[in-house]
Amino acid sequence: MDYSILAKAPLFREHTEEQIRSILSAVPHRLRRFSERSLIAQSGDTVKSLMIVMNGTVKGEMINLSGRVIKIEDVPAPGALAAAFMFGSMNVFPVNVVAVSDTELLIIEKPDFLRLLMQNDRLLINFLDMISNRSQFLSEKIKFLNFKTIRGKLAHYILQKAGETKTDITLDMTQSGLAEFFGVARPSIARAIGELESDGVIETKGRFVIILDRKKLLTLTND
Repeated sequence: MDYSILAKAPLFREHTEEQIRSILSAVPHRLRRFSERSLIAQSGDTVKSLMIVMNGTVKGEMINLSGRVIKIEDVPAPGALAAAFMFGSMNVFPVNVVAVSDTELLIIEKPDFLRLLMQNDRLLINFLDMISNRSQFLSEKIKFLNFKTIRGKLAHYILQKAGETKTDITLDMTQSGLAEFFGVARPSIARAIGELESDGVIETKGRFVIILDRKKLLTLTND
């Protein structure tokens, strides 16, 4: 077990490697490996345990009514899977969880994890922060998916990255990555970017984007 990885996990914030070792020694836990492209969990499966990515990356994805796969997010080590869905009356995976690469997960069954939370106030606070942040992320994702046009999605994405003051950003995804994230074909992304450039709304060079007309971008988010 590499405790240095867990020391970087939001759940174990403000804990040393030795403290994490001591915490985990109090409950049963195990490591499980998944090969690249393996289905780790399916939408609708009950969330029965806490799972933290120790090595590799997984992604959450959903399939819309037309059969297109939409990526919700990547979860690299040391992220947790479906932590916000461990408790409550609908404690199921909201999306499919797939291994992007060969992946290793730390798994702690729900009753054992609950016991840890009851024994450690700092751990409990960290967990509450985690699920609150996750709920906020999912809320933003739902809002984002409601945009009807690709230009609207792209405008919202750029503005979200830029915040209220920046006039230039560096995209953290390629056009192929954006296409997967938006749930559209790659040529559609290239065409939407080209249209925004032709209209004088943005200027791009690779992943670098300069916002030329913020007001127009805001208007497009209504599309």
